Amino acid sequence: MIATVREMSEQTTQRIKVLIAKVGLDGHERGAKVVVHALKNAGMEVVYTGLHQTPEEVARAAMQEDVDVVGLSVLSGAHVVLAQAVAQQLRERGMEDVLLMIGGTILQRDVPALRAAGFQGVFGVGSTLGEIVAFVRSGTQHPAVS
Repeated sequence: MIATVREMSEQTTQRIKVLIAKVGLDGHERGAKVVVHALKNAGMEVVYTGLHQTPEEVARAAMQEDVDVVGLSVLSGAHVVLAQAVAQQLRERGMEDVLLMIGGTILQRDVPALRAAGFQGVFGVGSTLGEIVAFVRSGTQHPAVS
C-alpha cells in the first residue's frame, strides 16, 4: 500500500482517502479535527469517526470506506494498547496494506511498540501539520517526535 499511496499522491485524478479516529475514552478531539482540516486542505478525502470508537468500529469503518490510510489520535495514554488492537482488527479484515499513523501524547519509549504494531507515522507533541500531510503523501516512515 505504501507504494500505492505514493503513486496516488502523484496522480491528480485519484485522491488519497484517510480515516481519522478517536479510539477509547479520550474525549479531546481538537487535534484530530485540526488534522482532518489540514488533510482536506491538502486535497485528500477524509472520514472522521468521532469520539469513543472501539478498535472494531475503526476497522469496520476503514473497510466500509475503503481507505488508504488510518490515523489514530490518542491523548489518554492508552495509545500502545489501542494501536495494537486497531492494527489487529485491520489484519483480521485483510487490510494489512493500509498505511497507519498515530498522533497525540506519545512517549519516545512507546515508539518501538507502535512501529512493531505497524504504525509507520508516529506524531508526538511538536509535530507539524506539514509533517503529517507529507507523511500521508509519501507513505514512508516518519521519524517519531517526542
